[in-house]
Amino acid sequence: MAIELHGVTKRYGATTALDNVSVKFGGGIVYGLLGANGAGKTTMMNLITNRIWADEGEILIDGERAPGNDRALGKVYMMAEANLFPDSMKVDGALKLTKSFYPSFDMDYAMSVANKFELPTRKKVKALSTGYSSIFRLTLALAVNCPYVIFDEPVLGLDAQHRDLFYRLLMEKCAEGEQTVILSTHLIQEAASLISHAVIIKNGRVLRDCDTDELTGAAYQVSGPAALVDEYVRGRHVLTVNSLGGLKTACVDGQPENTDIAGLEFANMDLQDYFISLMNEQEGVQ
Repeated sequence: MAIELHGVTKRYGATTALDNVSVKFGGGIVYGLLGANGAGKTTMMNLITNRIWADEGEILIDGERAPGNDRALGKVYMMAEANLFPDSMKVDGALKLTKSFYPSFDMDYAMSVANKFELPTRKKVKALSTGYSSIFRLTLALAVNCPYVIFDEPVLGLDAQHRDLFYRLLMEKCAEGEQTVILSTHLIQEAASLISHAVIIKNGRVLRDCDTDELTGAAYQVSGPAALVDEYVRGRHVLTVNSLGGLKTACVDGQPENTDIAGLEFANMDLQDYFISLMNEQEGVQ
């Protein structure tokens, strides 16, 4: 069971936001949907949730065509940037309203999350600060208990303590293995421990679609005096190179055959390092 995109294209006038994209989200794990601003992430999420329609291709939710299909779309919840509740509605009223649309919504759990974050439930939704607006929206998303939940920049405006609390709560939810999560974030380093599978897109096309371990194991860093690094990388596929004075660090595709070379240091790449190197390679940055 999964969300599937098959050959999906979406255009806005002369701009192609998604270009023949095929990707699958399922299996009760956390997917990292990663890309720079304008890469097509929001377009993909809006297509999945039927907020916009594709020009070409097909979107399936558990094998059913998604567009206009309330039964299929009811399995997906998206935490977006905007609060869409009436101006007069208070937080506790919004929680109750969400429960009326999503029978699986866990009100007790939602109140528990609200208490952990000290979310003022008797305050009007429109009167919440930027940080508490994010907390309110992520509380809904954590408690909704749909098979598929999409988080679009969930920690916007949150301080470090609240971001850490959200990641811990999401990790606890995901440990149950009953929910597939799509997490779109620019804070890759913070969320990396949660992400089991990465989908990296650029200019509307999928560059990488694989497990995080496979992704980060596909390249490494070598550092040292510039002349030694240059000699080492000769003939190898170099993603990016950074220089500082007489020192140089190269990100190299593959795995090192020998890490016992005098003067050179080797290191594995984490998800953020790999993402940055991939983006720079695509842009021709050295």
